[in-house]
Amino acid sequence: MWVLLAIAVVVVGFALRINSMLVVTAAGIVAGLIGGLSPVKILNAFGDGFAGSRSVTVFIVTLPVIGLIERYGLQHQARKLISKLKVLTTGRLLALYMLIRQGTAAVGLTSIGGYAQAVRPLIHPMAAGAAERKYGKLPEKMQEKIKGFAASADTVGVFFGEDIFVAIGSILLITGFVDTTYGLKLEAIDIAVWAIPTGICALLIHGSRLWLLDRTLDKLAAEADAEATDNDEEVAR
Repeated sequence: MWVLLAIAVVVVGFALRINSMLVVTAAGIVAGLIGGLSPVKILNAFGDGFAGSRSVTVFIVTLPVIGLIERYGLQHQARKLISKLKVLTTGRLLALYMLIRQGTAAVGLTSIGGYAQAVRPLIHPMAAGAAERKYGKLPEKMQEKIKGFAASADTVGVFFGEDIFVAIGSILLITGFVDTTYGLKLEAIDIAVWAIPTGICALLIHGSRLWLLDRTLDKLAAEADAEATDNDEEVAR
């Protein structure tokens, strides 16, 4: 019962908007002390957990690479390239990226793409460049809309694509849990096959939203122009 105090620490910490790393660390220490662990054993547990999940921190290695890429003008070149491809609008570009992302994830290539590797340095600048080519300088609301849809294209694509690949971690976790808990023999290929209809539906639904994004941007641009006109009239008065 007392171990639940660790959950209370998490709830209170998040409610007070304290740094999440500090909150989780404090909750872990509280749980360890209540469980009768010595400070040395708690420290060892933290060390073992970090050593066992070092792949979580691999993204830190990519940060200097992304910085160098942006320093030498990759985003500028991406915007310049998209300005020449007039057939690729913002919505069409993101829909195409989602299709590629989901297709590669379905064959196990989940590392192709991603926020740090592709969305931030390439996909978002190209999507924004396509919008700037049509509307000129983008208001903040349009910029945030494009950022959100660029991220969603990657998220939806990889989330519903990776389950089609039989050797992905999520499928192995499901089969292992079901086999151990319920004594069944669940084949990974069966889960992958049943993930195909879900992946197709996700592609059609969110792909349609991306395809129709251009209409949404048209409305936002019209609203921004109307607001600017009203402001000019008020200044003139």
